[in-house]
Amino acid sequence: MSQLILVRHGQSLWNALNKFTGWVDVPLSERGRAEATIASCRLSGYRVNICFTSKLIRAIETATICLTERDDICGGKIPIIKHEQSDRDWNGWDSYDGNPDEELPIFTNAALDERFYGELQGLNKAETALKYGSEKVHEWRRSYSVRPPGGESLEDTQKRVIAYFKVRILPHLLQGENVLIAAHGNSLRSIIMMLDRLSPEEVTALELATGVPIVYDLDVSGEAIGKKILND
Repeated sequence: MSQLILVRHGQSLWNALNKFTGWVDVPLSERGRAEATIASCRLSGYRVNICFTSKLIRAIETATICLTERDDICGGKIPIIKHEQSDRDWNGWDSYDGNPDEELPIFTNAALDERFYGELQGLNKAETALKYGSEKVHEWRRSYSVRPPGGESLEDTQKRVIAYFKVRILPHLLQGENVLIAAHGNSLRSIIMMLDRLSPEEVTALELATGVPIVYDLDVSGEAIGKKILND
């Protein structure tokens, strides 16, 4: 059996301003860093063997805070951000293979990025609702297959997230490793939709709080056999 821990990043500076963020690389707010610290405390007693995040700083910050605030989560290992092979051309120095006895790898990949909100990115959500109507904006934000102008639908997002999950993350779970994924509302909704077998209609009502870990117990085939939301 293995455990999959999902954590939506803590509040970002644009979350605080009620803006559509998407792929804009906005860091955590002070509250967001506190939420990540609280998430780390809630994970006391859990062990992580490997971590995956998106390429966006708010997810990376959340992952590193979760893994460094308490030594027991990493089993005393040091978290090290590992660049995928395709990313190494930009500087050429990251050829260090690491020491698995001393280090816990954190892999970043754009497949786990937030849903791309296209023309809505940077706009205030309340002002956008006044301009286009609250029903239309709600459809852009929460429907499964409708795309916002120039952006991705949740269906689009799920395709890239689940493809990456099956190739890069699931093998670790099938080997009995415990995995932490620090990502975003829509990339995590994509994974939860698969694990909980939610329909497109059911997933529209799924809300994920920032900084609240969700822990899945998985059997040897990768099927979810238990779920806990660590919100108290």
